[in-house]
Amino acid sequence: MAHFLGLGLTHYPLLAGTDEHMASLLRWTLADPDIPAAEKDPANWPAAMRAEWGSDQGVAAAAKHRKQLTDNLFRCREALDEFEPDVMVVWGDDQYENFREEIIPPFCVLAYGDVEAWPFELMTERGSPNAWGLPDDTTITVHGDPENARWLTTKLLDRGFDMAYSYEKRKDSAFPHAIVNTQLFLDYPNAGAAFPYRLIPITVNCYGPHVIARRGGLARFAQIKDERTDPVGPSPARCFGLGRAVAQSFAETDLRVALVASSSWSHAFLVDKNWHLTPDTQADLRLYQLLKNGDFEKWQATTTPDIIESGQQEILNWFCLVGAAEELGLELAWSEFVTTDVFNSNKCFAVFQEGKNR
Repeated sequence: MAHFLGLGLTHYPLLAGTDEHMASLLRWTLADPDIPAAEKDPANWPAAMRAEWGSDQGVAAAAKHRKQLTDNLFRCREALDEFEPDVMVVWGDDQYENFREEIIPPFCVLAYGDVEAWPFELMTERGSPNAWGLPDDTTITVHGDPENARWLTTKLLDRGFDMAYSYEKRKDSAFPHAIVNTQLFLDYPNAGAAFPYRLIPITVNCYGPHVIARRGGLARFAQIKDERTDPVGPSPARCFGLGRAVAQSFAETDLRVALVASSSWSHAFLVDKNWHLTPDTQADLRLYQLLKNGDFEKWQATTTPDIIESGQQEILNWFCLVGAAEELGLELAWSEFVTTDVFNSNKCFAVFQEGKNR
């Protein structure tokens, strides 16, 4: 008989850097000449945002934000160690990393063996030392599970998901940071180097219209004024359905499976209506309340335009997790929602567990 644990967490790249650099995305945005000066003036910001920004452009607040995140990550790790999984399925976005112009699959199972990954690449590119003071070229081993990944792909195809799969990552490309940072942050004291569990990553094309148009990342308003967008990614309902199918597949086994969604929620740099300055916190809080209430019907009724307007593209990973939790009858045992204006994205953490009567 299979057993399951569900985890939701963040892969926030700036947590891997130092406090001095944690607000660097907002500083970069404030240099955009096409954002109205009044919007960039801290005097016009909400009181909470001004308090976070402070007199040091967010450096002091970064230490508090880091502690909030690491405390919640430690709680997720405690649940994971107590569960002792045989394998972890991790849903994470590929942000113009492994998949580029050659092909953009809606979903892809990464049926890899052990991979040497460079966890500090993004921070090094942005000029930030890593938070551990390790050499910039430090690597960690991400342990894969290629046999179970192949098996899962077949099961998903049998269930009507035209699932892509990959046996090798793209040459000279970064391993998706959504996956690497999941290991890095769940093993935070050891900078990811001592993580013992095997991963089956499933990448999700969360960025859809902007995965190539904005290269899955930052863009100035002048760049996006006449941008040629890409086709949409998978819908929230389809992601929910994938979570169900993964759960159904593993339910036929005797494995202990941890199901993990790795992403923050609304990202400021994706919220065009907010001038890329702040996340859409109200949209996030609406979904968080539905999550706590177990109202999965309204949760999966969220549309792709809703997601894009609110900069919640990466929350599609959570739709996969919630679909699996609903299918398996997992109960939300604990959750925490961390809001911010200055540090780019709101972060949600959650533990879903089997009911006592299962």
